[in-house]
Amino acid sequence: MSKKNKNKVFNSNDTIQEYIYVLLGAAVIAFGFSVFLFPNQVASSGVSGISTILNGLFGWNAGIVQYAFNIPLFIAGVLVLGKRFGFKSFIGTIALPFFVILMNDWSAWTDNALLAAIFGGIVVGLGIGLVFKGNASTGGTDLLAQIITKFTGLTLGTSVLLIDGIIAISAALVFDLERGLYALIGLYVTTKTIDIVQLGFSQSKMVYIITNKQDEVRDAIYMEIDRGVTKMPAFGGYTGEQKLMLMVVVYQTEFTKLKQIIKTVDPSAFVIVSDAYEVLGEGFKRV
Repeated sequence: MSKKNKNKVFNSNDTIQEYIYVLLGAAVIAFGFSVFLFPNQVASSGVSGISTILNGLFGWNAGIVQYAFNIPLFIAGVLVLGKRFGFKSFIGTIALPFFVILMNDWSAWTDNALLAAIFGGIVVGLGIGLVFKGNASTGGTDLLAQIITKFTGLTLGTSVLLIDGIIAISAALVFDLERGLYALIGLYVTTKTIDIVQLGFSQSKMVYIITNKQDEVRDAIYMEIDRGVTKMPAFGGYTGEQKLMLMVVVYQTEFTKLKQIIKTVDPSAFVIVSDAYEVLGEGFKRV
């Protein structure tokens, strides 16, 4: 098989996997909405939250309401923003309300609104993260936020916060204050879950080391934990003195040993530690 044909096969398989992510993600979102959020009137965010509020006010079917908002917003996004949102995003826009309608008669898994907000937020966040892995979206208020940003000059984050804030306040007015607070909890949990799906749990640490014994520390790291070390120039803000800073990435299980090595070689070393959510390359995950 030629290299060109191999690339075609790879791209085809990659595309199929992305569509699976989008459809599976939409189903998971609908599940979290149908068995946790909707029956407990937790209007956490987005078009799903709007459909919950309108159902509470007028008894309208949540899936139909989502279609009524999602499709016009998708069309507006294409026309106003001039972007190619792609067929996968259109599939996500159509699939989510479809699954909500299919699950319309499913029983609630809990009647405790706090539990519903927490677990509904986790499940919905998982679904949204899967859709994002498919390089798509489910439309809705994300597109509306982009339109608001274009015409008002507000940042995208501010526009999203404005929309979600209005939805949470509306939930508090339509249902009660507690439901509005539960909506905020659900929104927070959803956001954190999306980050975990996108980035994963941190299993590695990125460590910066400023020391007067660069070579000794480097050699000890090589010998004891067999990790590569990068030297980076650093300048003292007060003295203006130039030093070399070492940077090394280790697994969580290797971090304690790394600290012991640094402390043994140079107890006065200045060390900065941060989480590395994804590390690609030799010794870690393959690119």
